[in-house]
Amino acid sequence: MTTLEPDQLVADHVAGAWHDDVLPEICDYIAIPNVSKAYEPDWKSLGHMDRAVEHIRRWCAAREIAGLTIDVVELAGLTPLLVMEIPPFGAGSRHGEDDTVLLYGHLDKQPEMEGWREGLGPWTPVIEGDRLYGRGGADDGYSAYASLLAVEAAQRAGWSHGRLVILIEASEESGSPDLPAYLDHLGERIGSPSLVICLDSGCLDDNRLWVTTSLRGLVSATLRVDILTEGVHSGEASGIVPSSFRILRSLLDRLEDATTGRVLIDDMHVEIPADRRREAELTSAEFPDPLSSHYPFVDDARPTVDDPVEQILAHTWRPTLSYVGADGLPSVARGGNVLRPYTSLSLSFRLPPTCDPDRALTALRNALTADVPYQARVTISNAHGAPGWNAPTFEPWLVEALENASNAAFGASWRAFGEGGTIPFMGMLGEKFPQAQFVITGVLGPGSNAHGPNEFLHIPTGRKVTIAMAHILRDHAHR
Repeated sequence: MTTLEPDQLVADHVAGAWHDDVLPEICDYIAIPNVSKAYEPDWKSLGHMDRAVEHIRRWCAAREIAGLTIDVVELAGLTPLLVMEIPPFGAGSRHGEDDTVLLYGHLDKQPEMEGWREGLGPWTPVIEGDRLYGRGGADDGYSAYASLLAVEAAQRAGWSHGRLVILIEASEESGSPDLPAYLDHLGERIGSPSLVICLDSGCLDDNRLWVTTSLRGLVSATLRVDILTEGVHSGEASGIVPSSFRILRSLLDRLEDATTGRVLIDDMHVEIPADRRREAELTSAEFPDPLSSHYPFVDDARPTVDDPVEQILAHTWRPTLSYVGADGLPSVARGGNVLRPYTSLSLSFRLPPTCDPDRALTALRNALTADVPYQARVTISNAHGAPGWNAPTFEPWLVEALENASNAAFGASWRAFGEGGTIPFMGMLGEKFPQAQFVITGVLGPGSNAHGPNEFLHIPTGRKVTIAMAHILRDHAHR
């Protein structure tokens, strides 16, 4: 009888469990339309979020993990939070019983979004080859399953790990507004982690373990311009009554250069650190195709910038403005000859990782409300800011652990890159636990299209990230 080495035991157990246990569960989870609270104000009465929480809780509670406890915590008026605790296993951590690893994920989802191709849909799980299509599988429903499976595999192989706390929240896609209250409420249970692992990020390819070293911050707001109390015939009023759209357009010129896309608010810019610029150069040198090659441009369309290094920096360290919603504009088919009373746009700024979101939001308000043309009524609502995050320097043990984990799971060395998205949790934890090391990784590779149509989870990457996590937990215990 052949005795398998621990590395092979981990790989085999993860592979079998992903196929037999994880994929069916994620498919069922995708079918639950638990849209995040910012986009679904009736989230509680609809019950979808509670269904998703219970779906994941039930699976986690059934895993063969020594000492696992799992609770659903729900503070008044807030979305629920899954909290799992696992005591040290084997020799535990060389640094004592209280040496904690905090693992994080979320289970709420973005709205449906239009444009899914025929046969696909946000709540219809479909497996095609190595891809599982549907909303929330990759962002970030797989995280709870991968976290528990990594621990289970490590224990089955006889590997040690320290004390583990796993948090799966339900408001991340809304900017994690409920999380600070839970971090305070659970402060004693969480303790002071020496390592934080987050599975809500991405990867530049599926050939290695990618670790995110920075995340952009966020400022969002709804800008509304009112000029009339009701719509009037455009032939009667145009030329006398200014267009609400034109007024709004002139205000946007204070925020963004319409030709280049450069954000014009100084408080949204920062000095790019030399190490992050160097990281962008190294990443660009390793990949022959620029980031822009990953996106579904129409024929002959071009990106904002062509230089591959500048694309990476624009994606990670420069502010951007996106227009993600509009009100007051009827469809083309239903738009009559009417001078409309108002126009409203939803603005979404991505900020450099070290930019102060509160200061940026104040600057945005000042830019939009000073000297408004025609003294039109300008309303700014739903204003929200979230911090970015810049990783602390990796300690030598973690550099070695990442190399070991990536080679064991992917057969190649790990790489680091900056991410263009925002995970407010990282900024919160970075400030709360400044001495912790961070491993931010994920499965959102090129084309996975989180938040958009045809979102998919690349199954082999999910499996390999799970294996890598088991190795990192072992090496953390023995550092």
